[in-house]
Amino acid sequence: MTAELGHHPELRHSRIMGTGSFRPPRVVGNAEICEHIDSSEEWILARSGIRTRRFAAPDETLAVMAAAAGAAALADAGLTAAEVDSVIVATMSHRLGTPSVAAEVASRLGVDSPGALDISAACSGFCYGTALAGDLVRAGSADHVLLIGAERMTDIVDPADRTAAFLFADGAGAVVVGPSGTPGIGPVVWGSDGTQGDVIRMSHAGAPAGQEQSGTAPALRMQGPTVYRWAISEMGDVGRQAVKNAGLTMADIDVFVPHQANRRIVDALAKSLDLREDAVVARDVAESGNTSAASVPLALDRLRSEGSAESGDLALLIGFGAGLAYAAQVVRLP
Repeated sequence: MTAELGHHPELRHSRIMGTGSFRPPRVVGNAEICEHIDSSEEWILARSGIRTRRFAAPDETLAVMAAAAGAAALADAGLTAAEVDSVIVATMSHRLGTPSVAAEVASRLGVDSPGALDISAACSGFCYGTALAGDLVRAGSADHVLLIGAERMTDIVDPADRTAAFLFADGAGAVVVGPSGTPGIGPVVWGSDGTQGDVIRMSHAGAPAGQEQSGTAPALRMQGPTVYRWAISEMGDVGRQAVKNAGLTMADIDVFVPHQANRRIVDALAKSLDLREDAVVARDVAESGNTSAASVPLALDRLRSEGSAESGDLALLIGFGAGLAYAAQVVRLP
């Protein structure tokens, strides 16, 4: 007779229990960006809606920023590192193939022997991670998952690239996902279109070990107009489907937190979704720039810390970017 697997607990619900963030102290205005590209402060603001962004200092590594955001999220959730089972870091700017940033973050925080992994889904990485963390908790594979979106985009963006240098920035945002008596994380709607992989990609692979000075460093390259058209034409439908899959209507959504790609995309998506007039829309991009996988949790934590979003609110999250990959879900705020 074939042996049977051990008993698995019944599926339970999951929710976000706390949020946290780390923003590098250094504020960079558009005038400084224009020192390296042929542009103007007015053009950058009109094109992106970005006034300032944050750049990390040399000692503010990806792991340092991620750990700081993670510690803040744990404190907000009222948990200790000893209660964390898994650590997930969503990032596209980790320059080492291995080990994972998540393993280093866990060590920095004092988390004992957790499951630890990085997610490479670019600007949609945090929403991918929210789906994975929620499912880990629901299935009983973990009780508390620390999920972090962390980026040092200044490590992979050419400061002389007029198409991208004014957009990207550094920072980290985090949430703790844990068990709940009622649904707190809705079904994910996600996908990708690899046929458009060239729209956002690294310019080339890194130099072999020991030969780092043999050529220019790899840098992110992006076809901005193509990304803009794709986002505003496709992501509205993704958001509506996520709301429908959660058994809700757009009238139920209190908060909208899209990837902070640029202000024009945020505004276009908010308009296309036909949100309630009093619904809160995250526009953290104006002061924080585009922080890729960190942008959604950073924006979410800011809304909570400023009191714009309240406990129990229903928030629609949408991430989208290189891949071209996207993910969306509705969550109830802690």
